Amino acid sequence: MTNAFEFTTVPSLIVEFGAARKLGELLRKRFAVTRLCLVTDSFLHRSGLLSPTLASLAAAGFEVQVIDDVVADPPDQIVLAAAQRARDARAELVVGLGGGSSMDVAKLIAVLVASTQPLDAMYGIGNVAGPRLPLVQVPTTAGTGSEVTAISIVTTGATTKSGVVSPLLIADLAILDAELTLGLPPAATAATGIDAMVHAIEAYTSARLKNPLSDMLAQKALTLLSAHIVTACNDGSDRAAREAMLLGATLAGQAFSNAPVAAVHALAYPLGGHFHVPHGLSNALVLPHVLRFNAPAAAHLYADIADWIVTEPMPAGADHATKTAVLIDHLDRLAVATKVTRRLRDVGVALTDLPMLAADAMKQQRLLTNNPREVTEADALAIYTAAY
Repeated sequence: MTNAFEFTTVPSLIVEFGAARKLGELLRKRFAVTRLCLVTDSFLHRSGLLSPTLASLAAAGFEVQVIDDVVADPPDQIVLAAAQRARDARAELVVGLGGGSSMDVAKLIAVLVASTQPLDAMYGIGNVAGPRLPLVQVPTTAGTGSEVTAISIVTTGATTKSGVVSPLLIADLAILDAELTLGLPPAATAATGIDAMVHAIEAYTSARLKNPLSDMLAQKALTLLSAHIVTACNDGSDRAAREAMLLGATLAGQAFSNAPVAAVHALAYPLGGHFHVPHGLSNALVLPHVLRFNAPAAAHLYADIADWIVTEPMPAGADHATKTAVLIDHLDRLAVATKVTRRLRDVGVALTDLPMLAADAMKQQRLLTNNPREVTEADALAIYTAAY
């Protein structure tokens, strides 16, 4: 018997190498508007990577307002200022083009410009009243999955991250153009790739809302990501690896948008808030230690994942616990092969900071409720200590 479930994702997805070069043509077929707000970051804008895209938009008759001051872990004031600029430009369509932060800000701009609801009232699950402007997402990293998720993360206050979760944040169209990811440096490729793998792992083991569609997507995502992440890090120009990573990240995004993430993310967020560790790297730092903690409750699910992605010979007659141990070793080897940073001490965290991080992680009950095993503050401290 199948448990009742709801599955929501983007209504349209375009996967095409070079699609960003003809973005104007693609959007003109779908949207009868003129004024477009393009949300990105200053590096992408100034590097010239966006020049073909901007030329295509102009040729298709779009008036474009570029908002390029998005930063990682965007503070709420940046979101509000960006929304005001889009409002002043009388934007009719919002395009997020960049990493997860650019796409997260684009989601909120689309709502803030079209409605009178204040941002403060949107935090939490299901609190966005709407309406919103049409929204298109074009990722330039293969990791966050933000192009297909209903989630936007904002830094509120000095160190705290807050989430806005609503089906209204799901884009009308996501465009996957692996050409945009060819220049991604190895360190960013590794961190964002492991981030995507975490999304799929946590979706498959989520204690809430896990369903057959999210499971199928998580499996395909993990097989694509695990098979290509080392190649993508070693040879950033390998088109096949880049295409596999980008599609894998999106499939993982579709999975965790419906079967939400858990303790890995809950313990990663304080690292970003207090030490400005990039989100993907924060996940990578705590991943193996959370898996070991969860093993008593989730080994049967981790054993499935091991069957999908472990390339080393499995011991004959291996039980769930053995397969889980092999999986964690395999993920450790991937971390070594991709040269991702692996210890908290190497990102500026001191031993005396760990109790503060553990207390902060407990504020992420929105995520911890999805974990297959209950996490106490003492448990969080033990996990951070193991990661130190």
